[in-house]
Amino acid sequence: MAANQLELFHLPNPCIGVCESNSKGYCKGCLRSRSERFNWHQKSEQEQRLILNKLTQRRARLRQQMHKASPQDDQGPIQQTDLFDKDL
Repeated sequence: MAANQLELFHLPNPCIGVCESNSKGYCKGCLRSRSERFNWHQKSEQEQRLILNKLTQRRARLRQQMHKASPQDDQGPIQQTDLFDKDL
């Protein structure tokens, strides 16, 4: 059974330096909630892995929403979708 690659390495902080929260408390840069951002280095590796997996899902959902709003559809102006409209 192959080991999960994340288990073999130190888990990096997903912060990208765009530290601005939206109205629901999610960071616009790294997509973490306030509780997910708070004390990252003090969280257990298992908790960090769980958060990183959630971020992967959030990024995929954001890409899907951006793809649906593609200007190639030729349906008039693009309405910006909000990734945080739905519970993540």
